[in-house]
Parts: sequence; structure tokens; C-alpha cells
Amino acid sequence: MNADQHDWNRSLREQWEFHWNHQLRDRLAGLTDDEYLWSPAPDTWSVRPRGSSTAQIQAGAGEFTIDFAFPQPDPAPFTTIAWRLGHVIVGVLAARNATHFGAPAASYEDWEYAGSAAGALDQLETQLAVWTAGVRGLGEDELRAPVGAGEPYPELAMADLVLHINRELIHHLSEVCLLRDLYAHTVAGGTTNGATR
Repeated sequence: MNADQHDWNRSLREQWEFHWNHQLRDRLAGLTDDEYLWSPAPDTWSVRPRGSSTAQIQAGAGEFTIDFAFPQPDPAPFTTIAWRLGHVIVGVLAARNATHFGAPAASYEDWEYAGSAAGALDQLETQLAVWTAGVRGLGEDELRAPVGAGEPYPELAMADLVLHINRELIHHLSEVCLLRDLYAHTVAGGTTNGATR
């Protein structure tokens, strides 16, 4: 098969889909609310019931808000699984689904964040399904076309954005898995090693 016959769409999707189907999905199964909201360090950013956060910015449209600050502190605060999933669901997926695949508009300010692990995982699965279906429908010309003004680098090709989202998903969801491991070996294992709840 020469380069002109190669299915580039499949190659782009396979990078993410293989990781999701064979590594990440099973690792997220059974996430508990305690893990979801666990704060392993002081002053951790999280998703919290409205009005209970002390963060400079408390974004969200529902009963729960997500912690932010602007400009972002240096070093950035540690973040809970809830925060990391909120970032992936909204900032990585839902906003892009709206920009590129006709999904409803989404932003950190107007999102209804999940107060439970199950709710967040449902949101994640929903946004992943929209993104994956959208990418699957892109032809060669669409993959080569500039992403446009809805992205920070509008001149880059859509294929570059797909690769970027793949990296973001693998990176942040691997962080979630690492936090689950830390929780299992400290809190769930019987010692907290100074971690706070």
C-alpha cells in the first residue's frame, strides 16, 4: 500500500482508541466518590459544591463548581481526579466538540460539573463518543484543512488537532490512573502518609 492509499483517519483514531480500549477504560472502572474527590495535598484544586470553594475563580453553572485562578499560580496547585476529569470533559473534549462537530456550546463557566465519580465518567463517555464519531467522519481533505479561528493555532491542520487531543487525553487520564494507584496504596491501604482529605 502506498502513501496515497493509506487510511490516515484510521491511524489517527487508532492511536487514541487502542489506548482507551486496552489500557484506560478498565483502569477507570469502579472509580469511587471518595477517590474522585480525594485531596492528596494541601490547597488542592477540585470540583466542589457551589459556595464551598476558596479558589479565586469558581466556574460552573450547576450545583458544583471547578477551582481556577487567573493568572494561574506558579507552581500550579495540585488537582484532584474530579478536577482533572472536569478539565478533560470540558476543556479538551466538549469545547472542541462544539467548535468542530456541532455539539452544544461548552465552556468552564457554563458547564454543569458532576458531583460524583459515576456522573463524571458518564460525561466523559458521552464527550468521547461525540469526539470519536466526529473524527471518524473526517475525510482526507478535512484532515488537511486548517482548524480555524476556534483554536489557538488556527493555521494548523485538523490532523494536528486530532493528534493534540490524543496526547491530552492520554496524558490527563494517565494522571487520573496514577492518582487511583496513590489512593489505593495510601488511603485505601490503611495509611495516609500525611495526605489530607
